[in-house]
Amino acid sequence: MASRIPTMKLLSLVLSSFVIVQIALASFFTYTGMRVLVNQSTFPANFTILKASMVEFPALNGQSVSYAVLQYPASSLNPPHTHPRAAELLFLVDGSLEVGFVDTTNKLFTQSLQAGDMFIFPKGLVHYQYNADPNNPPIAISSFGSANAGTVSLPKTLFATSIDDTILAKSFETDVSTIQALKAGLAS
Repeated sequence: MASRIPTMKLLSLVLSSFVIVQIALASFFTYTGMRVLVNQSTFPANFTILKASMVEFPALNGQSVSYAVLQYPASSLNPPHTHPRAAELLFLVDGSLEVGFVDTTNKLFTQSLQAGDMFIFPKGLVHYQYNADPNNPPIAISSFGSANAGTVSLPKTLFATSIDDTILAKSFETDVSTIQALKAGLAS
């Protein structure tokens, strides 16, 4: 009988470990980072993005999908940017937004969206969203065709990096002092 007690303890330990592993595995497929939106009592003061990409939610690795909730306070902007690895499908849940993208021939496509509208931003193209309404803060949900869509913000990429001021001035056909003013504005 003495030899059965260690066996029972070992079996109990193995079963307990199995249950713990199963719970841990199941939780790997659950992302709770969006819960903060459910009981949010105040709207953010600045444009806010809450993402569920491969970085925040590792279970998305290999699934070709990610998600973001975008909150736009009055007169706020999601500045021109690109997603190099995915198209973006934006669904406007509440409010109104001005959106646009520039195609590869430099043609600008714009649209005024109302709650319930969807808009597609093609993969890799420069696009933006702007809340022109000073009274109503819209909320949108974006889905991406990649677990790691990436975001390249044009203002930050161009003016908040170490690209030489002279190169930028020549590129934008302006002077260095204008480039430095733009950089200073982004630094604040």
